[in-house]
Amino acid sequence: MHRVTRQLLACGIASGIVFFVVGLGQAFTRAGFDLRHNAISQLSLGDLAWLQITSFIVTGLLAIACAVGARRALAGQRGGTWGPRLIGMFGVGLIIAGLFPPDPGFGFPPGAPPGPVLPMSSHAMLHAVGFFVSMLGAIAGTIVFARRFAARGERGWVAYCVASAVATPPLIALSIAFMSWSGVIVAFAGAVPFGWVAAMAARLRAELATG
Repeated sequence: MHRVTRQLLACGIASGIVFFVVGLGQAFTRAGFDLRHNAISQLSLGDLAWLQITSFIVTGLLAIACAVGARRALAGQRGGTWGPRLIGMFGVGLIIAGLFPPDPGFGFPPGAPPGPVLPMSSHAMLHAVGFFVSMLGAIAGTIVFARRFAARGERGWVAYCVASAVATPPLIALSIAFMSWSGVIVAFAGAVPFGWVAAMAARLRAELATG
């Protein structure tokens, strides 16, 4: 049982790695893409759109697999119900964002308007909903796990979870305030929850190994 659970949790570690390897690999090779003001999600547009769409869906499925592993690892423990559910919510949001791409804009794909497209299309709004669901799941999840670690007296992990919870919203706000660097800022905003999911997965794997 522990072997399967550890494998499921490993999916949470892999999720962020896959997302950023695929995303950054394209960011520096696809014509017209400028990470300073193009979000990684815009790679879901153009001739190679299928690569980023697949990345969103695969990373979402990996996060959901991690949620299943977390549920198994935390069965009967504090945070064992909502913690895994919220990690799963993070994964579901990624899949929604992958299925519904954003609008062209900020010069990408080549020929797109130099700024944002307004009003947003219906698929772009659903992409934004997916992003919101994903971020909300991760932020709420950090709070659940912070409470779990607080009950165990693990202050370092509490601090990390709280820092992860409060870091993402200001980064998203900064991406709107500084549009010329919004792509980079949004990438950092995404790295926070991906890193947190990976950290929780690694921590639960370690607990299984020593439990």
